[in-house]
Amino acid sequence: MAPEGQTDPWDPLVAAVVRGLVESARNLGLELPEADVRSALNLDGGPEGDLAFPAHRLSAMARRAPPEVAQQLASGFPPSPGVRSVAATGAYVNVRVDPAVLARATLELALGRGGAYGHRPRAGGPVCVEHTSANPTGPFHVGRVRNAILGDTLARCARAAGADVTTQYYIDDMGRQAAMISWIWAKPRDEWPESVRAADEGRGSETDKPDRHFGRIYPAVSAYLKDHPDAAAEVARVVQQVESGTPPSNHRQITQQILDGMLASLGRLGVGFDEFVWESDFLRDGSVGRVLDRLRSSPHAVTEENGALAIDAAAHGLPKESTHIVVQRGDGTSLYVTRDVAYHLQKFARFERVVDVLGQDHQLHARTLDALLAEIGEPRRPEFVIYQDITVPEGGRMSTRKGSAVWLDDLLAEAVARARTEVLARREDLAESDVDRIAEAVATGAIRFHIARVAPEKPVVFRWEDALSFEGRSGPFVQYSYARAASLLRRGAADRPPYPFDPERLADPEEIALVKVVAKFPRIVAYAARSAHIQSLAGYAHELADQFNRFYHAVPVLKSDVERPSRLALVAAVRQTLGNALDLLGLVRLETM
Repeated sequence: MAPEGQTDPWDPLVAAVVRGLVESARNLGLELPEADVRSALNLDGGPEGDLAFPAHRLSAMARRAPPEVAQQLASGFPPSPGVRSVAATGAYVNVRVDPAVLARATLELALGRGGAYGHRPRAGGPVCVEHTSANPTGPFHVGRVRNAILGDTLARCARAAGADVTTQYYIDDMGRQAAMISWIWAKPRDEWPESVRAADEGRGSETDKPDRHFGRIYPAVSAYLKDHPDAAAEVARVVQQVESGTPPSNHRQITQQILDGMLASLGRLGVGFDEFVWESDFLRDGSVGRVLDRLRSSPHAVTEENGALAIDAAAHGLPKESTHIVVQRGDGTSLYVTRDVAYHLQKFARFERVVDVLGQDHQLHARTLDALLAEIGEPRRPEFVIYQDITVPEGGRMSTRKGSAVWLDDLLAEAVARARTEVLARREDLAESDVDRIAEAVATGAIRFHIARVAPEKPVVFRWEDALSFEGRSGPFVQYSYARAASLLRRGAADRPPYPFDPERLADPEEIALVKVVAKFPRIVAYAARSAHIQSLAGYAHELADQFNRFYHAVPVLKSDVERPSRLALVAAVRQTLGNALDLLGLVRLETM
């Protein structure tokens, strides 16, 4: 059994290597703190070893060439538990561990901790991840869903890494876009502009999801207001009414209905929220007023001729054309960024770590927010995760306002239809209900994985042939690998513990390689939570699935002899680890496909 409190199979081996390097360095007359050795140790190793230590720093201390110091460190490395060999290659000390020791620790933790494998005990202060926060003006388009997948996956990883996480959705019910929806729906339909009525003709009914019902005319309304200043002035009055605390009677109700429809779409992807924060509440409780008082006290505050309050933010490194930040209009109404300052002050009061997931078109807003926080003397800043757009192969980024969006609901419908075809091609024996269930899981998993696997700073080009592939770097491939492991255990009558094993029997190169991939799962989860690089988790899930399939084709399991129990235990550890990775990525575990 693994020691109480141990969560990572590598921990005792890394500790032994660190102690050995410190002792070897001491024998050379060099003192090096364990913490420094640990931070320099390359845990990914390479072809020369499982762990690698660079001798460059010690070389400077010893005034000898790095290869010479590395050779002396390797020669003087003391016998250590779990360490099989130590050798120098160039300026690096390469350590190989005993694969049986690693196999025992890995299988004991993966099978013993089960669903908690890869998770760490609760530690640190509370964390807020605010994500999605799309304006409640209509259905989600595919471009916005990247925000939800990034934020939701990061929150899952942070919880697994031991953080107390709260996810928030910030509802912009005060801006012009929300006012446009209230304005048009407050009018009888026969008073709508002809262009808006035309956009609504034959496109659904009262039985539509509310986000579609209320929001499908949004592009037409936006276009109409550009050419009709009288109508635009009516919308401006709605904005003022909301700001003054006397919004139109239908305003919050319509906003909530649209939001409910949007959340239903996200729910199919496994995305949910702990809290919903309404922007207008920061006016009602006086938070915005207090922020404005603090901004007026800034030495860079400027009152314009029309009475507007602005901040000269030239000292904050903003683009020259954006250094004049208006925080209150001449008519007394506030701006989005001012209300966002109030929102972040509330978050700072509750949370130790504050993460905002934003699209690349909000980068200037993020820098402006930082500047205003500095102006009021707030020392803390949010951590921004900025992501690039999603495009379709035909090109172009999607926009709700321009009406060029691909709706998430439509993408889901097509994904399910395509997945259903793929499932039926493989399993004609399935009942209709099972086909529907698997197709939904495969479709939603394909979308989540296809987006999660790309680093946020890179754009995503959504291609069906990549997303729904059962053989490439895709969600269906990972889900299929999990189902293959589950099937293997069922056929081996080993789908439930206990799983007796002898680590000495796991000596085939493919088995050793598979154990090493399973063993690094806790480290990957911790890294994804710390860095917000959730693509590392998606990459890991594919690596584990791929290595498992290599093992499956290279090593007999059910037809093996004395190795059979140990190999089934390894398959069980893979199923558990892959299942835990699927959970964190928001993909459904499928026992059969």
